Amino acid sequence: MYGDTDTIRRILTELGDTWAVVGLSRNEQRAAYGVAQVLQGYGKRIVPVHPKAETVHGERGYASLEAIPFPVDVVDVFVNSDLAGEVADEAVAIGAKAVWFQLGVIDEGASDRVREAGLEMVMDRCPAIEIPRLG
Repeated sequence: MYGDTDTIRRILTELGDTWAVVGLSRNEQRAAYGVAQVLQGYGKRIVPVHPKAETVHGERGYASLEAIPFPVDVVDVFVNSDLAGEVADEAVAIGAKAVWFQLGVIDEGASDRVREAGLEMVMDRCPAIEIPRLG
């Protein structure tokens, strides 16, 4: 697991409430669906990012991070590790404040690039697990 408690707390409580959830679709069987719902329950605005650009949990979807017409604070990544680096680079390019790689999503090189660009980074963790722990 990557991401110290201070970084996790900062991302979840200080960096903003607009979370682009990459890989989020209307498929209720996918982890992204439930995690996005938990984030909404904690007051986060979720923005679905998926090639289908589906509306999920009442929020309009976009086909890519670049297509989102407003600022995004955190990019939550639910894609395979081999695709995660590209998403991380896009997150830097759009001016996000943090990148969060979900459980099982690991790319050390991408993590280094994100941190070098000045963003916060968490890898191989789940915000739906971490946010209730903040109490």
